[in-house]
Amino acid sequence: MAQSDAETRVLNYIREHLQPGQPLLVTELYSKVFTQPDERKALDKLYKAFFRIPLFVAQYQEKFGRPPSRKVISEQFDLKTPEAAEVLLRVMESDPRVPPFLTRDPASGEITRVDTELIKSNEHFGQALAQQLAGWEGRPAPEFKLLRLEGGEIDSGALRGGVALLYVWFTGCPPCMKETPELVKLYREFSGHGLGIVSANADRLLGLAYDDAVRHRYIAEQKIPFPVGQWTKEADQAFGSISIFPTLFLIDRKGIIIQHWIGFVGREELRRAVEKALENRPSAS
Repeated sequence: MAQSDAETRVLNYIREHLQPGQPLLVTELYSKVFTQPDERKALDKLYKAFFRIPLFVAQYQEKFGRPPSRKVISEQFDLKTPEAAEVLLRVMESDPRVPPFLTRDPASGEITRVDTELIKSNEHFGQALAQQLAGWEGRPAPEFKLLRLEGGEIDSGALRGGVALLYVWFTGCPPCMKETPELVKLYREFSGHGLGIVSANADRLLGLAYDDAVRHRYIAEQKIPFPVGQWTKEADQAFGSISIFPTLFLIDRKGIIIQHWIGFVGREELRRAVEKALENRPSAS
């Protein structure tokens, strides 16, 4: 509740002081305006969202053929209301570092058009977006090491020889909350046949206020049987700076990504892909 109140204070201040054509000076807000720990934590979360929203909007447009609504944006960045997403969109529109890639309905405020080419050509966002849109199928999965919530480490090297599903998500993300139970059922069906699932939680990377107690409670409630690790900055960069959650990578026994999903995926689609991957055993040499 305290974090939510702090976030509201930060958003209200930004809304009232935003100047068209002027970038938001976060360092100044840190040093002169928001001096309390909860306010600075909220500001850090919003700052991280600010630099991910252009990538999210462009990738969403490419994936689904339409712009995301403000409600979808608020859900993807753990914002409390669509009005909070509106503030961040206005920040982007006011910042000269961000290209004018959005067209919005003046009455509703909803996005009506996304110029993805403009984002691709931008020095701040182009490389990351190009990497996201290029697709991962057929490419070797980057190596990663994650600290487990339960203690210990998840090393991608230990997954070689089996089929692995990497699931990147954050607490409170509506499509992630829908995905997790499907993965639990999938794991119970196929873990004995060589399927491993790694659940990579991005709360800390995104600057979200959820603590380990909340995550442990969620794991217990969902009866998650597979390991849950903390997604890291290094892993995120290696996998193209993920901007839509959940994102899933299906990795074969040779360490090659054979399927890449963005957003919620139904269990039957996952099931078919996993069955096919498990059937393709390497030939004896």
